[in-house]
Amino acid sequence: MVNKLDTVDPREVQALQQYLQDYGRQAELYTQQLQLIEEGRMEAAAAIEALKSISTPDEDGVVLLQLGGGASVRARLLEPEKVLLNIGSDVIVEKSNSAAIEYLKDRITEMEASGKKVAETIDRIRTQMNEIARRIETAYQQAQAAGISPGQA
Repeated sequence: MVNKLDTVDPREVQALQQYLQDYGRQAELYTQQLQLIEEGRMEAAAAIEALKSISTPDEDGVVLLQLGGGASVRARLLEPEKVLLNIGSDVIVEKSNSAAIEYLKDRITEMEASGKKVAETIDRIRTQMNEIARRIETAYQQAQAAGISPGQA
């Protein structure tokens, strides 16, 4: 039988439940951040492929330009070797096609490193959540063994 000293304080159980909810929200935010990183990585990879393809346009210089929403147009590039590249904070620079590809490859590497750190953070949060859930379960088991409800004072 569990004695009075072994019973868990209901305030502690409430605090643990609050921590569990807080960690759950944090994990959700980090998961969304990880999705954004992955979308950015895929977008950069697609841009690299597009830049490679425009560096060797068709004989007539026409390329297929995707507008979004499934719409595309055939377009003739005036200067396929000059690429306008947003480098952040709405700053746009002109780079050569090959320099733009290298820049995007570097960005992909950075995004992969960031994604790895975010994934590790999510794993740590989930480990903490599992520990808290185990502590809550233990508290409920102790309360049941003592014949009281964990919510009782």
